[in-house]
Amino acid sequence: MSENTTTNAGDAVPAQRTASEPLMRVEGLAKHFPVKAGFPIKRTVGAVKAVDGLTFDVFPGESLGLVGESGCGKSTTGRLITRLMEPTGGRIDYAGRDITHAGRKELAPIRSEIQMIFQDPYASLNPRQTVGTIISSPMEINGINPPGGREKKVRELLETVGLNPEHYNRFPHEFSGGQRQRIGVARALALEPKLIVADEPVSALDVSIQAQVVNLLQNLQRDLGIAFVFIAHDLAVVRHFSERVAVMYLGKIVEIADRDSLYNRPRHPYTHALLSAVPEPDLDAGSRERIRLAGDVPSPINPPSGCRFRTRCWKAQEKCATEEPPLVQLSGNAEGHLTACHFPEEPTIKADKEVILDPALASLESDSE
Repeated sequence: MSENTTTNAGDAVPAQRTASEPLMRVEGLAKHFPVKAGFPIKRTVGAVKAVDGLTFDVFPGESLGLVGESGCGKSTTGRLITRLMEPTGGRIDYAGRDITHAGRKELAPIRSEIQMIFQDPYASLNPRQTVGTIISSPMEINGINPPGGREKKVRELLETVGLNPEHYNRFPHEFSGGQRQRIGVARALALEPKLIVADEPVSALDVSIQAQVVNLLQNLQRDLGIAFVFIAHDLAVVRHFSERVAVMYLGKIVEIADRDSLYNRPRHPYTHALLSAVPEPDLDAGSRERIRLAGDVPSPINPPSGCRFRTRCWKAQEKCATEEPPLVQLSGNAEGHLTACHFPEEPTIKADKEVILDPALASLESDSE
């Protein structure tokens, strides 16, 4: 087993980011939903530990990907850092200011700087409002009157996201799923945010449309310097969009690293299992080794002791049941590559386990290079 160093999750950052301060710093973030039972008086008998002690940084202009199985707490994390939910514990600092339990008046000045793109483009838009009203509402609520008026600004935003400015007076039902998600992107851009949380922004779209929306977000990030927290299941999409990637399992981050280190030198067994599950589009390339995890994801109401992944891990030993592994940098790993595992895998990945991009995303990535 590789020897651990003293570097921890709060101190280790990629070398290219050490010159700048984090835009957002999250330490020990937790969200527990109470479970009540009893009649006629209901009492709290437990808690669903949806998020249980996350620590990570988001730097200005970077994109941080959050990946993991359904139910691991990714979307809850997105809602916590945008303060759509009240944290149970931990701390959230934005631009050097503690916003963990800030009230409405305290959050008002920074609400415009943190925006969100929701997963379902059908449910996130008010069907009774026109596109112009939907996109201009954030400006109206925040008392923003851009030069030339709000209508001019909305038409400019529609053009920015690839829609016709003449769609200003149309209703959401007149658009396709991809077009609706572009409207959601335009709404998020209306207040010129510094940080956007994109919660599964392409999972509800056709495969042919996903690459277009991901490419749009990437262009906006590059041109406007917006930081992104990109939540997704598709490892190929995350690899294309995110500079750093955090892998979550049952409410905790088990590995976080820059894109190349995570995909080419993963250390946590769960990360290896996720990478092995990526579909192989080229049937002539030969079959790849598939790591099949035994059992189901444990309940977040009563998670396993020690390492939460131990009940499905092929490397688990007695120590894994008694001691929770810290998220640290292992010897031999790149700076900022942190892993929470007592018995990590070797920092190699076989050629037959390489992540293969969707052809559309691969072409976009080659063009950007």
